[in-house]
Amino acid sequence: MEYRDEVYFHSKPESEIPFSAEEFKNRLSRIRKAMAKAGIDMLYLMAPESMYYVSGYQAEWYQAQSPRQWPASSAIAVHVDHDHYILFDSEREAILGRIFTASTDTRLFPRNSQRDGAAFTVEQLKEAGWLRGTVGMEFWSYRPNRMISQRTEALFQAAGAKVVDGTDVLRQVRWIKSPDEVTCLREAARIANIGMAAAKAHLRRGVTELEIYGEMVRAMAAAGGENPGITMPVLSGTKTNALHGLATRRKVQQGDVVLVDLSGVFKRYHINMARTFSMGEPSRDVIEVTSKAATAMAYIRSLLRPNLPVGEFNRAIMAHLVEAGLWERRGWVGGYEMGIAFPPDWVGNFVFDPLSDLNADRLFEPGTAVNFEHQFFLPRHIGQYFTIDSFLFTESQARGLSAEPFDLMVIE
Repeated sequence: MEYRDEVYFHSKPESEIPFSAEEFKNRLSRIRKAMAKAGIDMLYLMAPESMYYVSGYQAEWYQAQSPRQWPASSAIAVHVDHDHYILFDSEREAILGRIFTASTDTRLFPRNSQRDGAAFTVEQLKEAGWLRGTVGMEFWSYRPNRMISQRTEALFQAAGAKVVDGTDVLRQVRWIKSPDEVTCLREAARIANIGMAAAKAHLRRGVTELEIYGEMVRAMAAAGGENPGITMPVLSGTKTNALHGLATRRKVQQGDVVLVDLSGVFKRYHINMARTFSMGEPSRDVIEVTSKAATAMAYIRSLLRPNLPVGEFNRAIMAHLVEAGLWERRGWVGGYEMGIAFPPDWVGNFVFDPLSDLNADRLFEPGTAVNFEHQFFLPRHIGQYFTIDSFLFTESQARGLSAEPFDLMVIE
């Protein structure tokens, strides 16, 4: 036996499984019930968020843009009639699987396959009898890419399975968070507030956007925070009119508007928040807009309650912004689900905004969490006022999770 085999197959690293066996058992039960309702016999999961939700699997590399010789192949198969899942992976990740998952059935690709385990996986699933029906794949996930997804689908079909889009099964299950998940969201909020306070404390004229970014990352890491799914924007000056820009070596200047948008992360659960700062006292017309916007955010918090109808919330937001004279200055007003996320995104599946009927018939049920974004263009094109709060709904209450004031914060 080669020494690497001894390490791969006999090393016993310290376990870092993120949740209890009972939590994972309950998740699997919910998934199987949803599969039965959707008419799916086997769910084939390759999205990092899905693999994590089922097993705790997490890695720093998912072969998303890898060479053709190293295609994304690791996956988890869940069958509607079985109370365990099968984890398929490269032997190079055997140790990783023992650290982060409680998998009782891990099957490693043959060594000569490199990382291309698709044919092996299908053969194993066929022998197990898991391909005698309808297979759901995650067609709306970036992983795997188009070529690998089509090839895997063809292999399933050749083995006798009917293949359908099963993306929404797990996404809908993840909408309602368990008590353990709610605990993670609260901790992510604590970390996010630490990050925002650090950004505020280090914001001054002459520092670069990257320096502010580095300070908030350091503060959140020291508080136990993890790498977020999106590279967090720190933007200054008229650059704030492009909210999805990146922090650069640009130095913050007197008179700048500065935006900080971040997520605290705990056990991969994200809570998002953003605030706007002014380098020096802003002009009167800027104060007029931002004061109204801050008042609107406070009003919106007052609307929160468990089982709040999304449509009712949207209508109240729009009416208030129209009355305040802010509606015509809006960039985007709305929000999306917060929860498990891996790079390159933290935007959840559930989206709402006042101009769309999408999800308007739904409720903000206990166990759900969303962010809410306010974006308003300031006078003379100087930038945007940008604020994000995140809301957590439980059986007994609904509340915003960000701590810093909503007002435009002046840095002297």
